[in-house]
Parts: sequence; structure tokens; C-alpha cells
Amino acid sequence: MEKKLYQIEEKINSREIAEFLSKDGQLLLPFLDLICNTEQAVDELIDVAGKAAIEAVLLLSAEQLAGPKQPGKAHGQINWYGRQQGVVSLSERKLRVEKPRLRKKGKGGGKEVAIPAYEAMVTNSRLGMRILEILMKGISTRKYGDILPGMAETVGVSKSQISREFIISSEKQFKQLCQRRFDQIDILAVYIDGIQFGDCHVIVALGVDSDGCKHVLGLREGSSENSRVATDLLHDLVERGIKPDRLRLFVVDGSKALRCAIDAVYGSKNPVQRCRNHKIRNVISYLPDDQKDQVKNAMKAAFCLPADKGIAKLKQLAKWLEREYPSAAGSLLEGLDEMFTINRLGLPKTLRRCLGSTNVIESPNSGIRNRTGRVKNWQDHRMVVRWVATSLLDMEQRFKRIMGYQQLWMLEAKLKELAEKETIDGKSKVA
Repeated sequence: MEKKLYQIEEKINSREIAEFLSKDGQLLLPFLDLICNTEQAVDELIDVAGKAAIEAVLLLSAEQLAGPKQPGKAHGQINWYGRQQGVVSLSERKLRVEKPRLRKKGKGGGKEVAIPAYEAMVTNSRLGMRILEILMKGISTRKYGDILPGMAETVGVSKSQISREFIISSEKQFKQLCQRRFDQIDILAVYIDGIQFGDCHVIVALGVDSDGCKHVLGLREGSSENSRVATDLLHDLVERGIKPDRLRLFVVDGSKALRCAIDAVYGSKNPVQRCRNHKIRNVISYLPDDQKDQVKNAMKAAFCLPADKGIAKLKQLAKWLEREYPSAAGSLLEGLDEMFTINRLGLPKTLRRCLGSTNVIESPNSGIRNRTGRVKNWQDHRMVVRWVATSLLDMEQRFKRIMGYQQLWMLEAKLKELAEKETIDGKSKVA
């Protein structure tokens, strides 16, 4: 015989259950203490006893102020004054409950007395963060209600409520990102690249420390072609602990404004590697389809050679392209020396694969697009910046160390060697 599945129907009066449970206060006092003195999610209580238990807890909380409810008898300075509807926040939804009302008596009477347990439930801080986590998984606010448990007495969280909660939470995330300190972190390499949403550009800086761990350093609204924006971003990094007191490797997208900003803030002696993937895309964009693979493969082969030989091969390629595709040739020669910075540093192949492009930062950018793909209307640029910051901090928790991190000591040693050489050369010129 097939078993029947039973569930509590709407006919059952939760008030009767609540009054029954509240008669044995010892059973629920631990829950009362849990809610009033901690920020534990109220839905942990729901899983054990359900909506009726919450209402019983509210009755117990009221009894601690007004004494047991006895018809026709008053207790102390606080009277029972009927019931009213209320709403408590769960980690993923809101729940409508019936709560008792209390009032003071005597002079100045008639003043409403708050129920401590209800106030604690209403101000539970986990609702905003939980909504934030769900949004970061790519769930549209328009479909948020579809994933919530189907409880007959839940009050669905509206789209506007979700938006308000997300704005508050993401503003906190953005502020947290802007206030981060890096004084105690040994940043060896700084990647800088941009991402665009409609007419809004955002520059993102990501650092790699001596252990190969990635850190989101900061971001700025604006294009990497804007020297003021790029300079402001780098000045902000200096103020938060990434001082220009040592040499670092900068990996950039090829922007001239960004290169000038690095020189202005950190000095022209820092080695700069331009992204090879950006360069390849720029060059082949000027070519017909039947020529793209050949040129791409030739460029990749040249990048594997020692700097002098690789530059020579690409100059030969540019000379050949000049005949029919002068724009492609010009793009190839522009900034050619900085395409081989990591080769001149003598770094091993596995490390060059990671330091030769901005893929380390483009991958998070792809994650940002996945998380924001459902956003159809960017209200303003501030909204874009908040989403980018929140997405980056969410992904940062799962960042892996860069490829070839075991050999980063070689980069660190080479940077120190370059710094010592500059110091010696500087002293020689003074002498």
C-alpha cells in the first residue's frame, strides 16, 4: 500500500499551536536566548518547529515583560493589548507571523512596548547577504521568487526589496575593496586591464604576491586610455600600501596612457610587459580571414624566442605585411620592445605563459560578465562599479595561484638585481 504524504494545511490554527507550545516555556527558552543574543538565522528555528514555534517564542518574550496572560488581571506596569500581524526576515525570505501587543499603563500610558524577540528577528542581518550570494550565482531578481521554498504563509521578497538589499550589501563590498591595505603583502606583479558595460568602462588592477596568490587591488570607473583615471588608480594603490619603493613587473593591455601613468607614479625603471593576446587580436583584426591563422602562429612562435631574435622575426613579418596590409604592420611594430620584457628577464617558459598576457585578470572579467549577464538595465555608472566590485570579491575567494608560481622566486631575484643595478648606475653618474 502506497504511503500518503501529509502536510500542514492552512486550516490549522497556528495561534492554538503557539499557545500550546508557550505553556511549556522550558522547551523553547533556548530558542528565545538564541534569537535575542546572537545573529543566528531565524530559519534554523523554522526547520525545527515551524512558524508556530516562532509565534510561541514571541509569546514567551512578551511574558517576560508583562507576565503570564490572565483574563481580567493586570500584571505590573505593562498590559497585554491583543495581537497584530508582523513580518520577520529569514535568510532567503520573509515570514508573516502573528505577534502579541503590549502597552504601558498608568501615567503616560498607551505607549507601545516592543517585543525583544520580534525586534531581534526583524533586524536580522543575514537577509541582505543571503540575497547577495544568490544574485552572485546569476539568478535574476525577476525569478528570485521561483527558487524560494513554497510555504503558504511566506511573504515573497519583491524585486524592489531585493534591489534595495543588494545596493546596501554591494556598497559595503565596494567600500571594503576601496579600504583594503596591502602593507604586509609582497606584490611582485600587477595586472591592469579594463572591462566595458555599455558606455561605462572600468579599469581593474589585480596583484600577484611572491607565493603566487592573486589579490584584487582596486578599480576605477573610466577607460585605460584615460591617463587621469589610470593615474588616480595607481595613486590609490600607493596610498593603500603598494609603495613605489621597489621594482615590480606590470602587465598591461597596451594602453599608452596606462604606460605613462606607471612611469609617473612608480617610475620608468619598472619592467612593463604588454599583453601578447591583445597584440595578436589587434594585428589580425586588420587581416582577411585566410591570413589570420598564419600571422597568429608566426607571432606566437616569435614570442618563444630570445628577445633579440623574436623582435627580429616580427620585424620581418611586419615588412612582409607592409606590402598589402600596412595597418596590420603598424599595429605589430607599435610597442614591440615591451612584448619581450619577460624574455629579457630570463624567466622560464611556464612562468612566461602566465606573465605574458592579462589572462589572469581577463578570466575574472569573464566571471563578472557571467554574474551580470541578466542585468538588462544599467541605471548609472555607480551601479556598474558596485556590481564589478562585488563580483570580483566573490570570485577572489576561489582564486587559484598562478601557473608557474613555484618559479616566482626567479622573478623576485631578477627585480632585485635590476634595482641594485639602477642604484649602482645612479651612484656612478653622481660621482
